[in-house]
Amino acid sequence: MYIEKILLKNYRNINKVFLKFNPNLNLLVGDNGQGKTNLLEAIYLLGTGTSHRTNRDKEMINWNQDQALIQVQLIKKDYELKMSLNIEGTTKKAKINDNTLDKLSEMMGSLNVVLFSPEDLKLVKGSPANRRKFIDIEVSQVSSYYHHLLNKYNHILKQRNNLLKKTGYVSKSNSSNSSASMFEVWDEQLADIGSKIIKKRIEVIEKIKILARLHQRKITEGKENLEINYEDSIKGNLDKNDSQQEIKVIFKKKLVNNRNKELNRGYTIFGPHRDDLIIKINEIDVRKYGSQGQQRTVALALKLAELEFMKSEIGEYPILLLDDVFSELDAKRKNTLIEVIKDNIQTFITSVNINSFKKFNFPEYDDHKFCFYKVKSGNIISEKKEKK
Repeated sequence: MYIEKILLKNYRNINKVFLKFNPNLNLLVGDNGQGKTNLLEAIYLLGTGTSHRTNRDKEMINWNQDQALIQVQLIKKDYELKMSLNIEGTTKKAKINDNTLDKLSEMMGSLNVVLFSPEDLKLVKGSPANRRKFIDIEVSQVSSYYHHLLNKYNHILKQRNNLLKKTGYVSKSNSSNSSASMFEVWDEQLADIGSKIIKKRIEVIEKIKILARLHQRKITEGKENLEINYEDSIKGNLDKNDSQQEIKVIFKKKLVNNRNKELNRGYTIFGPHRDDLIIKINEIDVRKYGSQGQQRTVALALKLAELEFMKSEIGEYPILLLDDVFSELDAKRKNTLIEVIKDNIQTFITSVNINSFKKFNFPEYDDHKFCFYKVKSGNIISEKKEKK
């Protein structure tokens, strides 16, 4: 798949731009704060329904305007698609082929994207929330049902946490029948939906871990063996052989046996919202003890694995967004990345300097393989390509 053209109106510092893109490489060059990342954010927003930079919709609207518009013409393997997103205040309205969608979540899966930015180093050394987000966004893009499960789980979790806070800490003997019956309802629902999420995550990680291990070995010339496993909070050693029903039973039992502890704390301690990934290199926990170079390599290996996983699920590569990652990667990692993307994947790369591209093995600088854009003060202009 690839984006043929895009229209942006009043999006952050971009007043209005209409651009046609190359199906392969699109390089955006400009100083910091000029609007390069804004373009990538707009594409990512269409693909996932969320920004990777803010939770406040108003921040994505030009400061002196009431609304912003993103519109793309998308070419997929079997058909073309027109997508648009209008942001007004705290409301986002989406359309596909001029048909208004009832829910923003209905956009998921239409435009598949993978984003890699310097902040993605948090995938390895950051909090478990970063790794959970990585899994959830990836799986949601290829499974609308999983995205539905996540939304439902978060709603149930919120209701259960409210009940925990309202009830407060009491001994079992003093618990009211009404409170006990309410917990039974929420425990059943949380365990049912949560077990489905956990089972799907484990299945996906089983695929991702193989792909990431291969990329890690390629980047390090076979010196590093990467191991990734799912770390659940309800048992600690769930694996692919555990059925969804078995996970549900374990989950529900964990909730019942720890109710007083959760009443005391006022929130739900166990469940997929507390899970993590164990990441090891040569049997050493890279999250805690890995060098910065190792952590960067793992982050790159995970992103490359994400590309291959999505292709295996949807039958074509997603669109790749590389936001200033060349400043964070050494020459070997850069060339590994370019070798993967140069012929198969529509890629958008931002940089502050065009010279940073010329050292590496890009495809020929011709009209079929490469486009270069200069970005300044919210203006994005297609420039004549320079020869090597």
